[in-house]
Amino acid sequence: MAENDIDSLKPWLGRTETREDVLTPALIDKFRATFGPHLWDGADDVPLGIHWCLTLDAVPNASLSQDGHAARGGFLPPVPLPARMWAGGDVTHIAPLSIGETITRRSTIADIAAKQGRSGALVFVTIEHEYSSDSRLCIREQQSIVYRDITRPQPAKRTRVELDPSTLKSTLTPDPVLLFRYSALTFNAHRIHYDHIYATETEAYPGLVVHGPLQATLLLNLAASALQDSPRRFAFRGLAPLTLPCELQLHNEGTGGSGAVWCQDQTGMRSFSADYSAN
Repeated sequence: MAENDIDSLKPWLGRTETREDVLTPALIDKFRATFGPHLWDGADDVPLGIHWCLTLDAVPNASLSQDGHAARGGFLPPVPLPARMWAGGDVTHIAPLSIGETITRRSTIADIAAKQGRSGALVFVTIEHEYSSDSRLCIREQQSIVYRDITRPQPAKRTRVELDPSTLKSTLTPDPVLLFRYSALTFNAHRIHYDHIYATETEAYPGLVVHGPLQATLLLNLAASALQDSPRRFAFRGLAPLTLPCELQLHNEGTGGSGAVWCQDQTGMRSFSADYSAN
Protein backbone atom coordinates (compact mmCIF):
# COMPACT_ATOMS: atom_id res chain seq x y z
CA MET A 1 0.00 0.00 0.00
CA ALA A 2 1.09 3.58 -0.59
CA GLU A 3 3.06 5.52 2.03
CA ASN A 4 0.42 8.24 2.07
CA ASP A 5 -2.15 5.60 3.11
CA ILE A 6 -0.15 4.99 6.31
CA ASP A 7 0.28 8.74 6.82
CA SER A 8 -3.50 9.14 6.73
CA LEU A 9 -3.80 6.67 9.64
CA LYS A 10 -1.41 8.52 11.97
CA PRO A 11 -4.19 10.56 13.65
CA TRP A 12 -5.36 7.26 15.21
CA LEU A 13 -2.08 6.84 17.12
CA GLY A 14 -2.68 7.40 20.83
CA ARG A 15 -6.45 7.19 20.47
CA THR A 16 -8.07 5.70 23.58
CA GLU A 17 -11.33 3.94 24.37
CA THR A 18 -12.81 2.86 27.70
CA ARG A 19 -15.48 0.18 28.13
CA GLU A 20 -17.09 -1.47 31.15
CA ASP A 21 -18.74 -4.83 31.71
CA VAL A 22 -19.84 -7.01 34.62
CA LEU A 23 -18.34 -10.48 35.01
CA THR A 24 -21.49 -12.53 35.59
CA PRO A 25 -21.99 -16.17 36.63
CA ALA A 26 -24.07 -16.64 33.45
CA LEU A 27 -21.12 -15.69 31.22
CA ILE A 28 -18.84 -18.05 33.12
CA ASP A 29 -21.35 -20.89 32.75
CA LYS A 30 -21.51 -20.34 28.97
CA PHE A 31 -17.72 -20.15 28.75
CA ARG A 32 -17.30 -23.41 30.68
CA ALA A 33 -19.96 -25.12 28.56
CA THR A 34 -18.06 -24.13 25.41
CA PHE A 35 -14.54 -25.22 26.46
CA GLY A 36 -15.40 -28.05 28.85
CA PRO A 37 -12.44 -30.24 29.88
CA HIS A 38 -9.91 -28.01 28.09
CA LEU A 39 -10.09 -25.41 30.88
CA TRP A 40 -7.54 -25.52 33.68
CA ASP A 41 -9.36 -26.82 36.75
CA GLY A 42 -7.24 -24.78 39.19
CA ALA A 43 -8.58 -21.38 38.17
CA ASP A 44 -11.17 -21.26 41.00
CA ASP A 45 -14.31 -19.36 40.00
CA VAL A 46 -13.05 -17.43 36.95
CA PRO A 47 -11.60 -19.46 34.04
CA LEU A 48 -8.56 -18.15 32.19
CA GLY A 49 -9.21 -16.41 28.87
CA ILE A 50 -12.66 -15.13 29.78
CA HIS A 51 -11.38 -11.54 29.63
CA TRP A 52 -11.56 -11.85 25.82
CA CYS A 53 -15.34 -12.21 26.26
CA LEU A 54 -15.72 -8.98 28.28
CA THR A 55 -16.11 -5.27 27.42
CA LEU A 56 -17.20 -6.07 23.87
CA ASP A 57 -18.21 -3.54 21.24
CA ALA A 58 -21.96 -3.95 20.62
CA VAL A 59 -22.17 -2.50 17.11
CA PRO A 60 -25.67 -2.29 15.56
CA ASN A 61 -26.28 -4.40 12.45
CA ALA A 62 -26.59 -1.28 10.32
CA SER A 63 -23.02 -0.29 11.27
CA LEU A 64 -21.38 -3.55 10.16
CA SER A 65 -19.26 -4.00 7.06
CA GLN A 66 -19.76 -6.80 4.54
CA ASP A 67 -17.35 -9.03 6.46
CA GLY A 68 -19.31 -8.67 9.71
CA HIS A 69 -16.79 -6.41 11.45
CA ALA A 70 -17.69 -2.91 12.55
CA ALA A 71 -17.37 -0.34 9.77
CA ARG A 72 -13.88 1.11 9.76
CA GLY A 73 -12.91 4.51 11.04
CA GLY A 74 -14.14 4.31 14.63
CA PHE A 75 -11.66 3.42 17.36
CA LEU A 76 -9.62 1.27 14.98
CA PRO A 77 -8.03 3.05 12.01
CA PRO A 78 -9.62 2.63 8.54
CA VAL A 79 -6.83 0.50 7.05
CA PRO A 80 -7.48 0.20 3.27
CA LEU A 81 -6.96 -3.59 3.11
CA PRO A 82 -9.92 -5.98 3.00
CA ALA A 83 -9.00 -8.85 5.38
CA ARG A 84 -8.45 -8.51 9.12
CA MET A 85 -7.18 -11.13 11.59
CA TRP A 86 -5.76 -11.48 15.07
CA ALA A 87 -1.96 -11.65 14.70
CA GLY A 88 -0.96 -12.22 18.32
CA GLY A 89 -0.45 -10.58 21.65
CA ASP A 90 1.24 -10.53 25.03
CA VAL A 91 -0.77 -10.98 28.24
CA THR A 92 0.45 -10.22 31.75
CA HIS A 93 -1.71 -11.50 34.62
CA ILE A 94 -1.37 -9.20 37.63
CA ALA A 95 -4.43 -9.96 39.77
CA PRO A 96 -7.39 -12.33 39.37
CA LEU A 97 -10.80 -11.21 38.12
CA SER A 98 -13.74 -11.78 40.47
CA ILE A 99 -17.36 -12.73 39.77
CA GLY A 100 -19.82 -9.86 40.06
CA GLU A 101 -17.23 -7.12 39.67
CA THR A 102 -17.39 -4.35 37.09
CA ILE A 103 -14.45 -4.76 34.73
CA THR A 104 -13.07 -1.66 33.00
CA ARG A 105 -10.96 -1.99 29.87
CA ARG A 106 -8.92 1.00 28.73
CA SER A 107 -7.51 0.58 25.21
CA THR A 108 -4.92 2.68 23.38
CA ILE A 109 -3.72 2.53 19.76
CA ALA A 110 0.03 2.16 20.33
CA ASP A 111 1.41 1.56 16.85
CA ILE A 112 0.48 1.34 13.15
CA ALA A 113 3.09 -0.23 10.88
CA ALA A 114 3.18 -1.32 7.25
CA LYS A 115 5.18 -4.37 6.17
CA GLN A 116 5.58 -6.47 3.05
CA GLY A 117 4.71 -10.15 3.44
CA ARG A 118 4.89 -13.10 1.06
CA SER A 119 1.26 -12.50 0.08
CA GLY A 120 1.60 -8.72 -0.33
CA ALA A 121 1.10 -5.62 1.78
CA LEU A 122 0.40 -5.99 5.50
CA VAL A 123 -0.56 -3.41 8.12
CA PHE A 124 -0.16 -4.21 11.82
CA VAL A 125 -2.12 -2.26 14.40
CA THR A 126 -0.95 -2.66 18.00
CA ILE A 127 -3.42 -2.00 20.81
CA GLU A 128 -2.58 -1.81 24.51
CA HIS A 129 -5.36 -2.96 26.85
CA GLU A 130 -5.60 -2.61 30.62
CA TYR A 131 -8.33 -4.55 32.46
CA SER A 132 -9.09 -3.16 35.92
CA SER A 133 -11.62 -3.69 38.68
CA ASP A 134 -12.20 -1.16 41.47
CA SER A 135 -8.97 0.63 40.47
CA ARG A 136 -7.11 -2.71 40.78
CA LEU A 137 -5.16 -3.52 37.60
CA CYS A 138 -5.81 -7.19 36.78
CA ILE A 139 -4.57 -7.82 33.23
CA ARG A 140 -2.29 -5.90 30.90
CA GLU A 141 -2.33 -6.98 27.27
CA GLN A 142 -0.70 -5.90 24.04
CA GLN A 143 -2.77 -7.07 21.07
CA SER A 144 -1.74 -7.07 17.41
CA ILE A 145 -4.21 -7.04 14.50
CA VAL A 146 -3.03 -7.62 10.94
CA TYR A 147 -4.75 -6.31 7.81
CA ARG A 148 -3.95 -7.85 4.41
CA ASP A 149 -5.19 -8.38 0.88
CA ILE A 150 -7.38 -11.39 0.11
CA THR A 151 -5.33 -14.05 -1.65
CA ARG A 152 -6.25 -17.65 -2.30
CA PRO A 153 -3.83 -19.87 -0.39
CA GLN A 154 -2.28 -22.92 -1.96
CA PRO A 155 -4.20 -26.05 -0.92
CA ALA A 156 -2.41 -27.92 1.85
CA LYS A 157 -1.74 -31.62 1.42
CA ARG A 158 -3.46 -33.17 4.42
CA THR A 159 -1.42 -36.22 5.29
CA ARG A 160 -1.05 -37.57 8.80
CA VAL A 161 2.38 -37.23 10.38
CA GLU A 162 3.94 -39.10 13.27
CA LEU A 163 2.96 -37.50 16.58
CA ASP A 164 5.44 -36.74 19.34
CA PRO A 165 3.81 -38.34 22.41
CA SER A 166 6.08 -36.36 24.72
CA THR A 167 4.51 -33.00 23.76
CA LEU A 168 0.96 -33.93 22.70
CA LYS A 169 -1.38 -33.25 25.63
CA SER A 170 -4.88 -33.40 24.16
CA THR A 171 -6.90 -33.17 20.95
CA LEU A 172 -10.29 -31.91 19.88
CA THR A 173 -12.22 -31.74 16.64
CA PRO A 174 -13.57 -28.20 16.11
CA ASP A 175 -16.93 -28.04 14.38
CA PRO A 176 -19.32 -25.27 13.29
CA VAL A 177 -21.16 -25.48 16.62
CA LEU A 178 -18.00 -24.72 18.60
CA LEU A 179 -17.16 -21.81 16.28
CA PHE A 180 -20.71 -20.47 16.54
CA ARG A 181 -20.65 -20.66 20.34
CA TYR A 182 -17.33 -18.82 20.58
CA SER A 183 -18.52 -16.16 18.13
CA ALA A 184 -21.55 -15.69 20.39
CA LEU A 185 -19.40 -15.48 23.54
CA THR A 186 -17.25 -12.77 21.96
CA PHE A 187 -20.07 -11.07 19.97
CA ASN A 188 -17.87 -11.60 16.92
CA ALA A 189 -19.80 -11.29 13.67
CA HIS A 190 -16.82 -11.91 11.36
CA ARG A 191 -18.38 -14.16 8.74
CA ILE A 192 -15.30 -16.34 8.19
CA HIS A 193 -16.23 -18.21 11.40
CA TYR A 194 -19.84 -19.19 10.52
CA ASP A 195 -20.65 -18.37 6.88
CA HIS A 196 -19.04 -21.11 4.77
CA ILE A 197 -19.94 -19.52 1.43
CA TYR A 198 -18.50 -16.16 2.45
CA ALA A 199 -15.37 -17.72 3.99
CA THR A 200 -14.58 -19.80 0.91
CA GLU A 201 -15.79 -17.61 -1.94
CA THR A 202 -15.08 -14.07 -0.68
CA GLU A 203 -12.10 -14.44 1.65
CA ALA A 204 -10.73 -17.53 -0.17
CA TYR A 205 -10.27 -19.83 2.83
CA PRO A 206 -10.70 -23.59 2.28
CA GLY A 207 -13.29 -23.74 5.07
CA LEU A 208 -14.60 -22.02 8.20
CA VAL A 209 -11.77 -20.44 10.20
CA VAL A 210 -11.08 -21.35 13.84
CA HIS A 211 -10.82 -18.13 15.89
CA GLY A 212 -7.40 -16.95 17.01
CA PRO A 213 -8.58 -16.14 20.56
CA LEU A 214 -10.28 -19.53 20.80
CA GLN A 215 -6.92 -21.18 20.13
CA ALA A 216 -5.20 -18.74 22.50
CA THR A 217 -7.68 -19.66 25.24
CA LEU A 218 -6.93 -23.35 24.79
CA LEU A 219 -3.17 -22.70 24.93
CA LEU A 220 -3.44 -20.38 27.93
CA ASN A 221 -5.25 -23.07 29.90
CA LEU A 222 -2.77 -25.72 28.75
CA ALA A 223 0.09 -23.52 29.99
CA ALA A 224 -1.66 -23.09 33.34
CA SER A 225 -2.09 -26.86 33.61
CA ALA A 226 1.65 -27.30 33.00
CA LEU A 227 2.58 -24.69 35.61
CA GLN A 228 -0.25 -25.56 37.99
CA ASP A 229 -0.68 -21.83 38.23
CA SER A 230 -1.90 -18.94 36.11
CA PRO A 231 0.99 -17.84 33.85
CA ARG A 232 2.28 -14.43 34.78
CA ARG A 233 3.33 -13.91 31.15
CA PHE A 234 1.70 -15.40 28.07
CA ALA A 235 2.94 -14.23 24.65
CA PHE A 236 1.15 -15.71 21.64
CA ARG A 237 1.07 -15.39 17.87
CA GLY A 238 -0.83 -16.74 14.91
CA LEU A 239 1.20 -18.79 12.44
CA ALA A 240 -1.33 -19.98 9.84
CA PRO A 241 -5.12 -20.08 9.45
CA LEU A 242 -6.71 -23.22 10.91
CA THR A 243 -9.81 -24.20 8.94
CA LEU A 244 -12.46 -26.89 9.15
CA PRO A 245 -12.45 -29.84 8.83
CA CYS A 246 -9.44 -30.50 11.03
CA GLU A 247 -8.14 -32.15 14.15
CA LEU A 248 -6.75 -29.61 16.61
CA GLN A 249 -3.82 -30.97 18.61
CA LEU A 250 -2.57 -29.17 21.73
CA HIS A 251 1.13 -29.50 22.54
CA ASN A 252 3.30 -28.38 25.45
CA GLU A 253 7.05 -28.41 25.89
CA GLY A 254 8.39 -26.87 29.07
CA THR A 255 10.65 -27.22 32.04
CA GLY A 256 10.19 -25.69 35.46
CA GLY A 257 8.50 -22.31 35.38
CA SER A 258 8.37 -21.68 31.63
CA GLY A 259 7.67 -23.36 28.33
CA ALA A 260 6.04 -23.26 24.91
CA VAL A 261 2.61 -24.41 23.80
CA TRP A 262 1.19 -24.69 20.30
CA CYS A 263 -1.79 -25.79 18.21
CA GLN A 264 -1.31 -27.91 15.13
CA ASP A 265 -3.58 -29.83 12.81
CA GLN A 266 -3.43 -33.48 11.75
CA THR A 267 -0.84 -32.69 9.06
CA GLY A 268 1.58 -31.20 11.56
CA MET A 269 0.89 -27.61 10.44
CA ARG A 270 1.21 -25.23 13.40
CA SER A 271 -1.51 -22.58 13.51
CA PHE A 272 -0.91 -20.88 16.88
CA SER A 273 1.91 -20.84 19.40
CA ALA A 274 2.76 -19.17 22.70
CA ASP A 275 5.56 -18.83 25.22
CA TYR A 276 4.64 -18.74 28.89
CA SER A 277 6.33 -18.22 32.23
CA ALA A 278 5.38 -18.17 35.90
CA ASN A 279 7.24 -14.89 36.51
